[in-house]
Amino acid sequence: MSIKTRFAKIRFTKTKPAPKAHAHPGLNENGLRQCLRVAGGGALGFVVSQVMGWNYGVFFTVFPMFLLGMVPILNASIIRQFLANVSLNALEVSVVMGLLKHMPVVMTLVVLCMFLFRFNLMAKGPLFLFGANGVLTLSILLHFASYPSVDLSDLLASNVVASVLAVFIAMLMHTLFPDVEPREPPPRASKPQAQIRHETLIGGITATLSFIVFQVFDLQGSLSAQMATILVLFAMGYAGARVSARKRAIGTLLGCNLALVMQLLLYTQSNHFLLAILLYWLGLLLFGREHIKEGGGSGIGFGGLTTLGILFGQSLGPNQDLVYSALYRFSSMSVALVATLLVMACLHALLNSWAPTKISITN
Repeated sequence: MSIKTRFAKIRFTKTKPAPKAHAHPGLNENGLRQCLRVAGGGALGFVVSQVMGWNYGVFFTVFPMFLLGMVPILNASIIRQFLANVSLNALEVSVVMGLLKHMPVVMTLVVLCMFLFRFNLMAKGPLFLFGANGVLTLSILLHFASYPSVDLSDLLASNVVASVLAVFIAMLMHTLFPDVEPREPPPRASKPQAQIRHETLIGGITATLSFIVFQVFDLQGSLSAQMATILVLFAMGYAGARVSARKRAIGTLLGCNLALVMQLLLYTQSNHFLLAILLYWLGLLLFGREHIKEGGGSGIGFGGLTTLGILFGQSLGPNQDLVYSALYRFSSMSVALVATLLVMACLHALLNSWAPTKISITN
């Protein structure tokens, strides 16, 4: 082989094209479609609840976000889990509040068992959506239902209607903004029994303590703070909860600040419904994009989404403003998250001192 031929061969092998960098998951076509579904679904739930004049607007704003944001697909199994949870929650809350409300200790033990059952399903994996939706919805229902001024039948009816409406909204959004390519199912990781017990106990006990604290101190207006203490538990462990709490705090702060900016833009025009809807949809679109970029889960984007949903669902009206509500929610949520992490740290250390629930220190 001549020198010229060898040189050409070497030059050819040296000039291989570099591999293409993978696009950010929040910037691909599927991510964009899911972002539009989350923003459109959340806005549509808000519009329907306001037009119909239904109570408990937070159900109608948060449920579509949860169903469209926490799972990127919609199939028969997801719908069954979502609706089955609604039926079970209505039955549980009716029994607990109808028969056990006058016995606080017994009621607390029953609530603990309900939370442990759901966190056990979450820890095992296949029914994570059923367990997560059950924990979130059950905590909200118990929070409202424990106050004498609340009509229990109206509360449960609003929850059922909002859940069924969320399913129809999700189906509509998936029809209008379908994925352009099929999604790969997430890998299923097997967990040792000790880790399942650890995650079940730390989640169930912390959720029950949150319920007790919000009842003892009569924190009826602190729904956002209570939801924050529940959503950080979806990380299924103390280490994950620390990261989730920081992101949740940032998302809530951004959501509150954005709500304040919207209030300033609306100023005296807050009774103009179309302007409020437009700003609300743009806010959901912004946080929905961040949620998709984070890869789902309860992060900054989902924290901002639920904050806007709670503020608009509960605090927006012709003679109301969001300033006090936004400031109160961020301050109460910050205190609640710090207290939740302290409780989880103690439980994590305690459970790791017992062999049947001992796991790696990083979990």
